[in-house]
Amino acid sequence: MLGGAFAAFRRCWKPLTGVILGVQGIGILLVAAAIGFAVLGAGTRFDAVFDIGPDDRPAGADVMALLVYFVPAVVLMLVTMTLGMALIAALCPALIQEAVLGRPTPFRAMWRRSWSRLPSVLGVVLLIGLIAGGPIIVLYAICFPLIIMGADGSGPPPAVFLLFLGALLWAPVSVWLTIRFSLAPAVAVCEGLGPVAALRRSTRLVSGGWWRVFGVSLLAYLMATVVGYIIQLPFTLIGMFALFPAMLAAGDEGSDATTLIIGVVVYALFVMLGVAISGVFQFGYPQLVLSLLYVDQRMRKENLAEGLIASAHAGAEPGRG
Repeated sequence: MLGGAFAAFRRCWKPLTGVILGVQGIGILLVAAAIGFAVLGAGTRFDAVFDIGPDDRPAGADVMALLVYFVPAVVLMLVTMTLGMALIAALCPALIQEAVLGRPTPFRAMWRRSWSRLPSVLGVVLLIGLIAGGPIIVLYAICFPLIIMGADGSGPPPAVFLLFLGALLWAPVSVWLTIRFSLAPAVAVCEGLGPVAALRRSTRLVSGGWWRVFGVSLLAYLMATVVGYIIQLPFTLIGMFALFPAMLAAGDEGSDATTLIIGVVVYALFVMLGVAISGVFQFGYPQLVLSLLYVDQRMRKENLAEGLIASAHAGAEPGRG
């Protein structure tokens, strides 16, 4: 399964790389613009909130002003990340479907296919997040104000322990639910189902093979993390080599701060480039594995192999029905 995902990645690297880099690029530009506007709008509020004495407390108006400026940027970042994840989750099953049938995967066709199934896959992603993470979100919404109000410097408020205990107890249930629904994006793309029907279908496909799906998915995400780190490491090192001379030069008396700023900018650019390139594998590979798991579960339970052969000869899309 893991080797098959590598083979699919090599075969379909052009559309996969193009779509993921495009998604990341658009997301980075939108979030950077939102943060830039927030920083410009906040102005001197930073000093009023953070540059104060140890015994002083920031004014409520200043704190609220920072929230007003930066909360929309955070919301935009979350929305962009969710849309990007949904688009990648729609792309990979489409690539696997065409690869299994031996058909070409041009960039434009894959982009159109992913975009056409985005609403359904986005609904799946949001439903999984609400079902698997909803209780923790509610618990956090209850405990966070209590933590803020109970922070008097004498020790952690009781709400901290309540939040930790609730997260610890819910974590196994969240993992169990996430694995049960993990094939839903592939179902939504390959079978054309809506979000709720895709979740039900994924539950039936995973039933009886939960541990297998869990083990393969875990290995896929671990492998994606390791390989992504290896890809990103050279870019980080190159950025550090550019930053160190600038830091040393900035330490000299009478040095120009411009040197340090240039070094920081170069370092940030290399790090962002490494993140973007490694993200192609980190985001794409696990979804390819899950798409192959979908095909494998259907072969085991529904004898999909005969349908694939017939679809390959007829030129039709497999998986419906």
